[in-house]
Amino acid sequence: MWFNEACIYQIYPLGLCGAPAENDGIREHRILRVLDWAEHIRGLNMTAVLFNPVFESDRHGYDTRDFFALDCRLGTNEDFAQVCDALHAAGLKVILDGVFNHVGRGFWAFRDVQQKKWDSPYKDWFHLDFNGDTQYGDGFWYEGWEGHNELVKLNLQNPAVVEHLLEAVRRWAQKFEVDGLRLDVAYSLPPEFLARLRRFAEQLKPEFALLGETLHGDYNRWMNEDACHSVTNYECYKGLYSSFNCMNMFEINHSLLRQFGPENWTLYKGKHLLSEFGANLKAEVNYEFLPNMKVYSRLELYSNYLEDPQNVDVRWEVQLNMAINKWFSTTLSTNLLYDNDVKIAQKDGTAGPRVQFKEVLGVGLQINF
Repeated sequence: MWFNEACIYQIYPLGLCGAPAENDGIREHRILRVLDWAEHIRGLNMTAVLFNPVFESDRHGYDTRDFFALDCRLGTNEDFAQVCDALHAAGLKVILDGVFNHVGRGFWAFRDVQQKKWDSPYKDWFHLDFNGDTQYGDGFWYEGWEGHNELVKLNLQNPAVVEHLLEAVRRWAQKFEVDGLRLDVAYSLPPEFLARLRRFAEQLKPEFALLGETLHGDYNRWMNEDACHSVTNYECYKGLYSSFNCMNMFEINHSLLRQFGPENWTLYKGKHLLSEFGANLKAEVNYEFLPNMKVYSRLELYSNYLEDPQNVDVRWEVQLNMAINKWFSTTLSTNLLYDNDVKIAQKDGTAGPRVQFKEVLGVGLQINF
């Protein structure tokens, strides 16, 4: 499956495109700004783009108002279709954020319940109790996601709710030709819903990928033939965080051995783990050849033994630091980069690996108090 080797560029469009924090109801075609990023993202050797929520919402995107319309702060469905077409033309897959566990208080069906109370035909779309209330004073209590009552939990045991969500996914596949979904808080979604969505996705489009957001526990609960193709590995993410921030290598080592170790009891025996096996050579020089002048150079060479080991990636940095006087200093740096996996567009329309250069001149002012 294409997702197994994917390198994903994640975009939070409301932030990237400079949309206001609150939905002001004013339509601005901000999503078209992503068009300028397509070739850049492909040049980074990305293979897919993940869009965090793009549909009409109250504030941040995870409080959906309408699953069928692009957020007015970003533009129109036609605008987003144009963006998706450009990304696909650049050889990039498109993944959308599927927020199916909850909606915002501005969701059209919830607003109908607010107005009609028990007479609303949508009262069973949510987990309600008309004998209680919340801090919003709606005249009824409802279940919010993990205590956040601005996020109204959907009743995914209701067939009408499930059909509404699946129809939205169908429209996304037809209109935007999306290649997969990131399932927000997949750990909160009922197994029956995940199984239904998996079967629906398999019929919708070949290799339609489902990526589930999970936190802790046994990820096999959400990653199997009746659920997601892949899940977020927050356990190893935490281990990597510790290894880089407090030099705690034990945690990431323990997690990887628990999940993918050689013993038969490990959790994910036989499951796919994206990895590389190769050799890295690093050399550094830091030399003061004049009292006010220092040179620093670093060279890194890497060969992937599992794929084209003869193609060596090169990163070479040379930095010259000069103190002009006690007030001013200057830095001249040159970077050379060659990565065989990064394909750069040529004038003739082809793409292939090339040597890249970057030069930076910096001037600094130092003031001592």
